[in-house]
Amino acid sequence: MAVLRRRLGDFAAARDWQPYHTPKNLAAALSVEASELVEIFQWLTPEESARVMADRKTAARVEDEVADVLAYLLQFCDVLEIDPLAALSAKIDRNEQRFPIGGSEPSPRHSM
Repeated sequence: MAVLRRRLGDFAAARDWQPYHTPKNLAAALSVEASELVEIFQWLTPEESARVMADRKTAARVEDEVADVLAYLLQFCDVLEIDPLAALSAKIDRNEQRFPIGGSEPSPRHSM
């Protein structure tokens, strides 16, 4: 992950994009890219969405949008000096406490 983060930083630096990579702008860009990922699945049935990677053209679109989401998330984390893996680990720890095994089941809309 460190190599990818460095490559993203170098890519932006070579194009003088750092002034635009503010937390606000990166959060907005992340939201836009996540929405583009959602758009691919918007009108699919659950069964169709489970098979989306079987179509090469659609699979390529999904992979591109996943890459865009991850790229903006990593850049966002760099700007705010967040270790995304440490943040995720801490969140899982908190959720293990909030939702113990054998406790009440969360709703299907529940997020991590």
